[in-house]
Amino acid sequence: MRKSDEMAELFSVIDKLPEKCSLTLVIEGPSASGKTTLSEMLREKYNCTVFHMDDFFLRPEQRTPERYAEVGGNLDRERFLEDVLIPLKKGENINYRRFDCSQMKLLEPVVIKPQKLTVIEGVYSMHPAFSGYYDLSVFLDINSELQKERIMKRNTPEKAERFFNEWIPIENKYFSGTDVKSRCDFCIKIMNE
Repeated sequence: MRKSDEMAELFSVIDKLPEKCSLTLVIEGPSASGKTTLSEMLREKYNCTVFHMDDFFLRPEQRTPERYAEVGGNLDRERFLEDVLIPLKKGENINYRRFDCSQMKLLEPVVIKPQKLTVIEGVYSMHPAFSGYYDLSVFLDINSELQKERIMKRNTPEKAERFFNEWIPIENKYFSGTDVKSRCDFCIKIMNE
């Protein structure tokens, strides 16, 4: 991921954070836009805590047609709110269980002590149910050609087809239904590598 002027400005805001303050930063954007890459850059630079929205997909028993009909309904919003955002807002340790899609089950609980900077990354992280819990928000914008190229590069053809035919249309419905991009503090356009 190349650093843009917007990216430099984002890092500058974080660098200027007073010593005794904490900041919760959310990184939103389409699949393959670089959310995980940016969160790892932040983790390396600031030794921050990072939470991934992929760890909060619905468990099998929650996957109903009614739930999938909701905008952003394929995320366990309730569990993310209760297990991560509410304790984080209170400055408490976070005790949560990741959902493993390959095993289709919750893993053993882990306890995380919040750091000065906490990063939450992933599609659906700016769902309206979470408004008021973030201090700073970033939307990574990517054009469809580069998105497709990245998805094809990092997935099997079968998995890439699931992205194109299933997951990306659901994401696009969420983005348009919640006006995510315009609600973010920063919008960073991802360019060719």
